[in-house]
Amino acid sequence: MGRGRKRPGSRDVSGVLLLDKPLGMSSNAALQQVIRLFKARKGGHTGALDPLASGMLPICLGEATKLSSWLLDADKHYAVTARLGMATATGDTEGEVVQQMDVPACDRRRLEAVLQQFRGDIMQVPPMYSALKRDGRPLYELAREGKVVAREPRPVTISRLVVTNIERESFSLEVSCSKGTYIRTLVEDIAAALGSCGHVTMLRRRHVDPYEGRDMVPLTELESLAARGYEALDELLLPMDQALPHWPAVTLDTAQSARIVHGQALDWPGGTDNARCRIYSASGRFIGLGQFSEGKLLPRRLMMQN
Repeated sequence: MGRGRKRPGSRDVSGVLLLDKPLGMSSNAALQQVIRLFKARKGGHTGALDPLASGMLPICLGEATKLSSWLLDADKHYAVTARLGMATATGDTEGEVVQQMDVPACDRRRLEAVLQQFRGDIMQVPPMYSALKRDGRPLYELAREGKVVAREPRPVTISRLVVTNIERESFSLEVSCSKGTYIRTLVEDIAAALGSCGHVTMLRRRHVDPYEGRDMVPLTELESLAARGYEALDELLLPMDQALPHWPAVTLDTAQSARIVHGQALDWPGGTDNARCRIYSASGRFIGLGQFSEGKLLPRRLMMQN
């Protein structure tokens, strides 16, 4: 998770903001803007978007950063448009053209046939222009120096791959995929399978699970609301526990709550070993995350109570 620094004079504010990241801005720059506007003590984003991509960037503020690893693991959903016949160094319009090829005749039927090999569990070689590190250095730094290093293929899952438009030299897709999937690489591999080369010309993240259908907040709107005070901004934050709606909820009585917030395990017969859950107090306050183990409920990630 990309993290912002703790800042002097900041305030304790917790929740998840569904930012609509604008084009031309890095995810870290967007995060720093949000932290500044909320004057949050700490924050982080959960899955970077390239500067030339827009769309949903969940930002966890305060105690919500304790849930960020599960949002990082969540499936992502994109709309992408690709241009055939030209490959760029970065796999998108930001990079210089490094290859040009003829574009073979391609209709929806041929494209659909090619897409079949990219649905389900596939292996993908990460691009050089990525934040993955080699000997402590991001690959994109090496790429900018003209260096290319071997990258091991990684397993990813493409759960949805649908054609939404096709033209002579371009096509558009809707993609649902697992964490770690590089859409730029997917487009390049599809273009190669079509007998050409290609790059991404438009990429928008529609949503991140479990936030399908939820409104995103543009950065310009945040800046306008900031002029009205923190209360207007805080109303945009989603409750932390909504990040894990599929986890079972456990409600404790007053005595149990007192024990668990002090790190003590509770007797809990019937719990499924290793299963995780959301923990609530008798009043309905979200306490944190727990895990069942050998008839016990163990505290795992507890929220600081203000």
